Amino acid sequence: MNTTPNLPMPGSRTGGVRRGAGRAVTDDEVLSNARLYTPADAARLLAVPESWLRRKAGRRQIPCTFVGKHLRFSAANIAEITDTGAQTVRLSRRGRSAA
Repeated sequence: MNTTPNLPMPGSRTGGVRRGAGRAVTDDEVLSNARLYTPADAARLLAVPESWLRRKAGRRQIPCTFVGKHLRFSAANIAEITDTGAQTVRLSRRGRSAA
């Protein structure tokens, strides 16, 4: 169940539906794609300490978004952090797989 409020589109008198790419785009789709996560929410999703996330973002070592002075993370930022951290499996030092 989607709990996103059903708000009218900016500049629209009727609100509710936008047209784009040959299909209707609902308010809920627009709002869910535009969701920004607080550092605490993003840290919970990534299973890392919030302090680590804030430190890396402050140093611009990970993708993030600032809304004025407020640090936020988009779904794309979180996905990029996850993808960047992915590592391939390595063989053990002796050249054998760790089975």
